[in-house]
Amino acid sequence: MKTEIITPAAIQYFPLAQLYVSDMNPRQDADPEGIDLLADSLAMIGLIQNLSGTVDADGRVGIVAGGRRLRAIARAVERDPTVTKRHPELASVPVRIAPDEATARAWASAENAAREDLAPADEIRAYGRVKDAGADVSTIARSFGKTEAHVYRRLALAALPVPILDALKAGQISLGMAKAFTVSQDEALTLQVLADVKGRDVSEYRIKQALQPDAISGTDRRALFVGLDAYEAAGGRLIRDLFSDTTALHDADLLDRLFIEKLKEEAAKAGAVWKWVEVWTDSYIPYDTTEKMDRVYRVEGELTEEQTERYDELAELANGDVLDEAGQAELAELVAILDGDYTDAQRAVAGVFVYVGSDGRLCVTNPLVSPYDRAEAIETQVLTGHAATRHGAASIEDAPKSPYSGALVEDMKAVRLAAIQTALLDKPEMIFDLLAFGLSLASGVSTHVFDLSPGRPNNCPSKPERLEFSERLTHAPAGHEAWSRPELRIDDLATAFRTFVAAGKKARNAALVESVARTLPYGAGSAEFFGLIEADAGAGIRKVWTPTAENFFSRVSADYLDTLHLELTGCDPQGSGFKAHKAQKKAEKAQCMERLFSDAEYQKAWKIDAEKKARIEAWTPDCF
Repeated sequence: MKTEIITPAAIQYFPLAQLYVSDMNPRQDADPEGIDLLADSLAMIGLIQNLSGTVDADGRVGIVAGGRRLRAIARAVERDPTVTKRHPELASVPVRIAPDEATARAWASAENAAREDLAPADEIRAYGRVKDAGADVSTIARSFGKTEAHVYRRLALAALPVPILDALKAGQISLGMAKAFTVSQDEALTLQVLADVKGRDVSEYRIKQALQPDAISGTDRRALFVGLDAYEAAGGRLIRDLFSDTTALHDADLLDRLFIEKLKEEAAKAGAVWKWVEVWTDSYIPYDTTEKMDRVYRVEGELTEEQTERYDELAELANGDVLDEAGQAELAELVAILDGDYTDAQRAVAGVFVYVGSDGRLCVTNPLVSPYDRAEAIETQVLTGHAATRHGAASIEDAPKSPYSGALVEDMKAVRLAAIQTALLDKPEMIFDLLAFGLSLASGVSTHVFDLSPGRPNNCPSKPERLEFSERLTHAPAGHEAWSRPELRIDDLATAFRTFVAAGKKARNAALVESVARTLPYGAGSAEFFGLIEADAGAGIRKVWTPTAENFFSRVSADYLDTLHLELTGCDPQGSGFKAHKAQKKAEKAQCMERLFSDAEYQKAWKIDAEKKARIEAWTPDCF
């Protein structure tokens, strides 16, 4: 069989006037607007792809592939003859010449039938070059026949580090993965994550999480409640993702402050109406918070005979979907009368919780009577019948109000938990006993050991001052942090395991003790069982925590501080010393209480003997 060797066609250069669109070119008609857009592109970046044609008997060149480009070159030169100085290829046009008519027809059919768009990486770089040449977004959009939104997104990709686009061009990452990198503001971290994901099928979400592990979603209830405009106005930094229409906030402390401030403002409005209002920072009010409270209901109103007749008329029209806007407003006013309102007597004894739901909307609970106000509510007949007796006779008595806020109680629980976990660090055998007990049927149906997922209970209060917190109780980093922290990744597990075993049982036991101790949750099993663990471990809050003005005393009432001072010092409540103490502002009292617990000279001034000192050293708040 004879093999024909085909010599590649050479590219030759011809004056623009010598070129025309051949009858063999399938694209005989062209949209003038499209030609204008292409002419804009050629004027900015020049001719990227040569034309293809055949030389006729007169020596002219008929273009069989690239007719739109030829028309656009002519239009660009017609508009601005000087364009050929910037782009000489528009004056002397490169054309690949077909060796014969059959080849020319094949080229015409093939190029126009199998036309492909630019590869994403090439398109992105082309947009970037045009922008660097001084073109604005609208001009680029017209030139390439794309929407401005498309151009904005491509330019965001063009701004990525060169290795990202190189990886996209080489097929080592997908276009979606490249888009995820646009949220990063840290080039070093960007390149680190790129090295981790190249050649792997990693979701865009995981890449974004690795690039901004501390970011807060714009759909977070705090962000929704505060509002992005208010957050930005306060100096908050955020990044808008052009590709997913999502927003990430990067100043958690500022967002928390704005959230609390706005929530307190809303609570103040409710506080002007009700006896009490409590701000709740969680997204819901737990049942155990309100289970001992009593709800009060609106006192229903009554319509006059005339209003009742009008109500019936309007309701009939509404049911027939023929009630106009004025009628709807009138009907709403009558419904409001029927719904009724709360009385001054109810407002005098009830209160509300104010919080923000998971959807970012402000929520106010139905009004509730606390146990501390039940006696007054019963006396004024706000609570009657079952509501007045459902908690039993004992509850009618005026219960003393707790001096501890919910947040302080949670902090003290964290301190108590840290104390127990600290004690367990020195009780490896007890840890093993508890672990074995929890994993066996002796404690009931349990989880298989290899399905264990260590929890992360809160063992560090919001104000950790004077808490001797062991670093061994610090929870391990979350899994997603491994993206940005190479030291957390283990590539050779087999070698790592052998090294771990070689360290010996002592090291193994220490790792097990630490891991298990810090996963002990508050109230493990039951309050009684949790107390047993605390006692058997020899735990004590005061072994790891000392109360200060910041972490405790400033967070309780001035009356509480006065009572505690009397209890611990045993001084004369009518004496000048205590009267002087009591006359101070709360902040000053809190500082004095801190000194009472830690300043030997201050203790001496209050005549704290060995017995009283022991009482101070053993004291813990009774909020558990």
